[in-house]
Amino acid sequence: MHGTSDQHDGLQMVHHHRDVQGGNARAAVFGVSDGLVSNVALILGIAGASTDGSLVRLAGVSGLLAGAISMAAGEWVSVRAQNELIERELEIERRSLAENPEAETRELAAIFRDRGLDPEQAAQIAEGVMSDPDVALDVHAREELGVDPDGGANPFQVALASFVAFAIGALVPLLPWFVAEGTTATTWSVALGATAAALVGWLVGTLTERSRVRTAIRQVLVAVLACGATYTIGSVLGVSVS
Repeated sequence: MHGTSDQHDGLQMVHHHRDVQGGNARAAVFGVSDGLVSNVALILGIAGASTDGSLVRLAGVSGLLAGAISMAAGEWVSVRAQNELIERELEIERRSLAENPEAETRELAAIFRDRGLDPEQAAQIAEGVMSDPDVALDVHAREELGVDPDGGANPFQVALASFVAFAIGALVPLLPWFVAEGTTATTWSVALGATAAALVGWLVGTLTERSRVRTAIRQVLVAVLACGATYTIGSVLGVSVS
């Protein structure tokens, strides 16, 4: 967590911020939402085409495993590629700092001037920063590239978070089919899916400090539209196959 402090009425107030660069939170929220929506849509699509509970369970478990593995692999590749791209840019900046320190100092001073500092002050701060190679690379990376050199996401952690989150989301609408079939299981799948979607939306609204009710409703609407479409298609295909 990062902290900043302000003075207010003689009291020091410290503000703590969550680490939003790691990627784990994004992968978890997206994974749960994607697993929930995709698998409830798949389950209802199959249920609309067939009354065979074993077929629905097979499709649901297959969707859970395939989706979770796909999500994890996609996140790993994406984060790994992003980290490699950042590292390449950092290496270019590192060489430039070593080979062209004067030009980099002028460039940093210009950035500080653009931030509102007077030329003399900007030049002094830039020279101070450039006196330490590690500090210089850190500041240049943040100011020029907009990245934290030490804030890259761990691809394995993100992949694991995505796998687990997707599996949890996908399992929720599948649970009723292990104890029931037909209309009863379908109704419970819809109810559990809608409730879980609302909870995910509520959590997202809480984390982002936006309207929790509006975010929850939006999440439920997305799930309802996806499920309605697949159930309708499944029903049509089921009738035509008969």
